[in-house]
Amino acid sequence: MKSGRLEGKTALITGGSRGIGAAVARLYASEGAAVSICYLNTPHMAKLAKDLVTELTDKGSRAICLAGDLSLPETPENLVRETHNQLGDISIVVANGAATGRNKWNEITTDDWDRVQNVNGRGTWLLAKAAYEDLKKTKGSIITVTSVMVDTGQAGALHYSASKAAIIGITRALARELGGDGIRVNSVMPGAIRTEMELEVDPNQEEVAEFVYRVQALKRRGTSEDLAGAFMFLASEEASFVTGQILNVDGGWVMR
Repeated sequence: MKSGRLEGKTALITGGSRGIGAAVARLYASEGAAVSICYLNTPHMAKLAKDLVTELTDKGSRAICLAGDLSLPETPENLVRETHNQLGDISIVVANGAATGRNKWNEITTDDWDRVQNVNGRGTWLLAKAAYEDLKKTKGSIITVTSVMVDTGQAGALHYSASKAAIIGITRALARELGGDGIRVNSVMPGAIRTEMELEVDPNQEEVAEFVYRVQALKRRGTSEDLAGAFMFLASEEASFVTGQILNVDGGWVMR
């Protein structure tokens, strides 16, 4: 039985149509939040987002879906405005939407680099900027998403790793700057999580599993549902004195 930990709150979740974002949307909605599921406007993503909204509203939750390309600088403001207009003041921002790719470091093009940095780094900053007035009013929470690659290094993903390292810097700087407004800013650092996006960039899942079992303390694949609880904690009053933190959820890959 759920406890309504997010009752009366509105959450905006980018990358919300599948994987980690969808798992977070489901959990937030089950705990009483109204959720804005933001997705990249492709036919596949649109169907996933609309199906998820139907699933949540059929259970009595308030949910909407909004299309937007985070590589465009105007998108974060548009998503925040539409979420505010339809669901009210935003209390939680989950900056989960991401661009990725695999290539050797010296074969990455400047277009590849710019696309990943603009979505992951600039998009996170602009999302926080756009939601600031709502978050100041609600004493809200921003949750960013970094990657275990920042700590471990990853061949073939220099541009992605760099963007996720930038997110740690953005998270800590925002925590310093927004703490006076009562806004908390934290980041979740996932490990190798079995998602549709992972399958797109690493199709050899047997090889991935073999590697994961070797480096993790827990000898199983992580799922989006394994991560959702971390997002719940950071969004809830249970984390009311937690800010500027990076929370590893990686099965014991990196230990501090």
